[in-house]
Amino acid sequence: MRSTHSGYTRLSKVHKISAAGLGAAGAAAVAFAVVSGGPAAADVQSVGVKPVAFDAKAFTADGDQGELAKQSDQAAAQAKAQVQQKADRTKADKERAGKQAASRSTDRQPLKAAEAPAPKTYADDLDGWINQALDIMRAKGIPGSYEGIKRNIMRESTGNPQAVNDWDVNAVNGVPSKGLLQIIDPTFKAFHVDGTSWDIYDPVANIVASCNYAAKTYGSMDNVNSAY
Repeated sequence: MRSTHSGYTRLSKVHKISAAGLGAAGAAAVAFAVVSGGPAAADVQSVGVKPVAFDAKAFTADGDQGELAKQSDQAAAQAKAQVQQKADRTKADKERAGKQAASRSTDRQPLKAAEAPAPKTYADDLDGWINQALDIMRAKGIPGSYEGIKRNIMRESTGNPQAVNDWDVNAVNGVPSKGLLQIIDPTFKAFHVDGTSWDIYDPVANIVASCNYAAKTYGSMDNVNSAY
């Protein structure tokens, strides 16, 4: 049965405003639920709202993803360039160190040992014998000159290293004078000089021993002008 009371048959102005407010609030709640993923999100299809895909590449805090990607690429390129530069410097340092080591090795080559001078050679004749005897005499401190030695040799043996005196007093006594400077065996042995031959007929050994005897007896072979 329909009541004729105005409070039941017609909505007052206040009621209409309240109903409109509730409707707007409900719509807002549905929209909020869709955006925030709340419980009403499940009813999106039922109200015909199509979800919008979220493109992270197209969204940044500044709204410019392209600029950020560009800066990222530049940073990556710079990092790659720095790595390459470091590798190049390391390679260059190794090459430079290798060249310096090779240079130092070349500069520091061991010095060759000084070669010993070739032994002096002498002619195998009277001139060579006297010069060789003089070198030995200088080393041993025995006085004498080329002229004094040669003068006495020519008088005693005429330069024959095999000469033997078989007629003087020494020969009569069984010890003949021998060699270039006509020295007897006992005197040769007593005044023999180390480093020379023990053969009395060896011309160099004969000269050196005779000069050694003359130095002790006369001061030098240069002072001898006759048989001694």
